[in-house]
Amino acid sequence: MTDPRTEGGSADPRRHIPRTDALLTDPRLAAMAATLGRDTVKAAITRAQSLARAGEIAPAEVAAHALAALPTGASSLRPVLNATGVLVHTNLGRAPLSPAAVAAIAAAAGPTDVEFDLATGARARRGRDALAALAEAVPAAGGVHVVNNNAAALLLCALAMAAGREIVISRGELVEIGDGFRIPDLLRSTGARLHEVGATNRVHLRDYAEAVGQDTGFILKVHPSNFQVTGFTSTVDTAELAGLGVPVVVDIGSGLLHPHPLLPEEPDATTALRAGATLVTASGDKLLGGPQAGLLLGEAELVERLRRHPAARALRVDKLTLAALEATLRGPETPVAQALSAGQDELLARAGALAAALVGSGVDAVAVQSIAAVGGGGAPGVPLPSAAVSLPEHYAAALRALAVVGRVERGRCLLDLRAVAPHQDDHLRAAVLAVPR
Repeated sequence: MTDPRTEGGSADPRRHIPRTDALLTDPRLAAMAATLGRDTVKAAITRAQSLARAGEIAPAEVAAHALAALPTGASSLRPVLNATGVLVHTNLGRAPLSPAAVAAIAAAAGPTDVEFDLATGARARRGRDALAALAEAVPAAGGVHVVNNNAAALLLCALAMAAGREIVISRGELVEIGDGFRIPDLLRSTGARLHEVGATNRVHLRDYAEAVGQDTGFILKVHPSNFQVTGFTSTVDTAELAGLGVPVVVDIGSGLLHPHPLLPEEPDATTALRAGATLVTASGDKLLGGPQAGLLLGEAELVERLRRHPAARALRVDKLTLAALEATLRGPETPVAQALSAGQDELLARAGALAAALVGSGVDAVAVQSIAAVGGGGAPGVPLPSAAVSLPEHYAAALRALAVVGRVERGRCLLDLRAVAPHQDDHLRAAVLAVPR
C-alpha cells in the first residue's frame, strides 16, 4: 500500500508537520503547559496536527493553531463585566470581592496557620481571626460561627434545635430560594416538622402563641427576600416573638450587619439581635460583599452547640473563604457598598461621557436614566436610581460574547453603570467598539 505521505514525493507538505515532542519544547507552548498542564497542551497539539494532515491548515501553522485553541487559564470560568444594574447578581456569582479579599485568598492559597498556633506549635481554633472579625463587626452577638452558605446555617439550626420537633413558621414565609429549592423542604429534610401559622398575607402574635408548646424547637422568621406582599398584610416583629418563651431564629438573608440609610426596610443582624432574636442567620456574599458563607450570630452557648454538632464538619468553610471573609470585614469598603452608595448624578456624568465617546466613533449611543436593584434576595422592590448607556438591541448578544452583560428594555440594550466600577469604563467602551456596526 502506498504511504499517502510519499505521494507526490518529498514535496508533500504533510511530511513537514512538526512532531509532538518538538512542539512541546516551543517556548510558547511550554509556558502554557506550566499553566494549563502538559496533557491539555498536548491534546491541543494533536488536534492541530490532525487539521494539518487533513490539509485544513499548513504545517507551519500547527503551533499557532494549538496556541489559539488553548484556554487562557486552567479554569473555564470567565470574568464578566456586570452592566445589568443588579448589584448582587446570583447568576454572575453574587458579590464581587474587594481587592483586599482577593489578595487574602492569594495569600491563603498555600500552607497557612488556619488551624495552627505558630507561637506554641499546637493546634488552634480554625479560622479564629475571621471569627474574631465577625464578632467585632456585630458586638450584639454573644457568639459567631460560619458555614458554607445561609441555607447551611438554617440546616444546622434545624438539625441541632428541632430534629424530631416542630419549627413554627408563618405561611407567608415558606419561600422558594434559588434553582427551585424551598425553605420548607430544606427544614423537613432534617427530621423537623413544620407548624405553619397565619395566612399567606397576614399573621398575628396569637397565631404563634397558640402554636408554641413543649414540642417547639424554635420559631423561625424568614425574610421573604425575592418578593413583597403588599396591601392587606400584617406580620409579627422579632421583639414580640421573643416574648413567647422559645428560641427565635431570624433569617435576614441578605447579610446586612447594621441598618443602612438607603435600605431602611431591609432587616439587619444587629437590630434583630437587639430585639431579642436567639440566633440570626445571613449570607456573606450579598450586601456584606464577601465570599459565599452562612453567618450564625447569637447566644454564645447555642452557637457553640451548633459548632460542635456532627453536621457542622460537613458544612464548614475552607481557608480561602475564611481569608476572604476576614478581609471583607476588616478591609476597605467593598464593591457592593461602593455601588450601593454611588450618586445618580455621578452615574449620569459617566454615562454621558461614555455615550459621547461612542457617538464620536459612529455608535448609536445615548445616556439615559435607569433603575437598578440590589438583587440576590436583598431589598426586594427597592428601586436604585441609576444611569445607563442605551444601544441598539443587537449589542446585547454581541457583548455577551465578549463577557459584557447588560439588559434589554423596550428594544434597546442598556449598559447600567451602577454595578460597573469607574475604572471599568474604558473596558466597557472598548467592548462596545469591538462589536461590528
